[in-house]
Amino acid sequence: MQLTDAQRLDWLRLIRTDGIGPRTFRGLINRFGSASAALDALPDLTARAGKRALPPTRAEAEREMAAAARLGVRFLAMGEAAYPKSLHATDTAPPLIALRGAASALAGPAIAVVGSRNASAAGLAMTERLALGLGQAGLVVVSGLARGIDARAHRASLSSGTVAVLAGGHDKIYPDSHTALVEDILAAGGAVVAEMPMGWVPRGRDFPRRNRIISGLSLGTVVVEAARRSGSLITARFALEQGREVFAVPGSPLDPRAEGTNDLIRQGATLVAEIGHVLAVIEPLVSGETGRDGGVHDRADRAAEPDYWDELDLDGARLPAAACAPVSRLDTPDPAEPADDRARLIAALSPVPVGTDALARATGLAVRVVHTLLLDLELEGRIERHGSGAVSLLSRA
Repeated sequence: MQLTDAQRLDWLRLIRTDGIGPRTFRGLINRFGSASAALDALPDLTARAGKRALPPTRAEAEREMAAAARLGVRFLAMGEAAYPKSLHATDTAPPLIALRGAASALAGPAIAVVGSRNASAAGLAMTERLALGLGQAGLVVVSGLARGIDARAHRASLSSGTVAVLAGGHDKIYPDSHTALVEDILAAGGAVVAEMPMGWVPRGRDFPRRNRIISGLSLGTVVVEAARRSGSLITARFALEQGREVFAVPGSPLDPRAEGTNDLIRQGATLVAEIGHVLAVIEPLVSGETGRDGGVHDRADRAAEPDYWDELDLDGARLPAAACAPVSRLDTPDPAEPADDRARLIAALSPVPVGTDALARATGLAVRVVHTLLLDLELEGRIERHGSGAVSLLSRA
């Protein structure tokens, strides 16, 4: 299938209509045969239900397309050749995705790597190791452009291929400090994907919406660090519901950032201590030894339809961008950068021993500054020294 420009405009108007989400969109297309016919039928359909559908005007949709084109963004429709097959196979695939960058980045097998925004130096080092290994194995790394684990996964896979999924519009990068990272991804031949309209400022509940796309683009999801109420665990749950693999890096029971990943392992996720643990599961899927949807295997215990789709509002919410507050109980904005060097270093430490070079990279501090701060922390009884210059954070009684 290949949409004409007029058809693509009608698809955009229909999916931007209040109360029309991915499932309703597909139902309308199946019933009326085209987005144009569905738009014509909407006033009568919604009037019978005591509602009033207000699709964007043709001029409004044209303005969005023009704004997208100015950024080099194009809209891919579900069913078109360039639309990622792995995402198409999911129950709530967006009818249109806005793509900036190389469509080829969406064509190959991919793995999601996600985790804590307030990541430890050890977690960042593990993320880099995994992302590099996945890239060397020919896999594209997908993540959500957040601080911490996501950003490190993107940076480590720039040369091999990475895809960033946005929670807002392409012109509303979040966090805005990652605008340069987006440009690096594009320059390296990667891709950036968004479901939400141009001008859309991401709200808290848009992050779980984004997470279903991260997992949907991927054969499996690797969670490196995650607290018990982390958004990364929502991505893992989506992966299970989509019939995809879930992997988790174990961590110290003393580190709150490992509680979520340790729980995932206890619940049956594949433990990952090295890249081989991921590849042993993924390579048969890539080679097509199993697969209901182009290499994605079907789980016998595949979960029923999620009980929180209504909460994620996949069949609603066309709101003006100015009305969108960036917080919600479902997810939170990126944590603020620690105010001083000492706080930044403590945030990067964990009960897992890590070298000073890794701490310097994680914090952006000079190695000599790290050594000075570590000496102060040692005198305070806050850290423990290990062999080869590694240190770990001591838990406070």
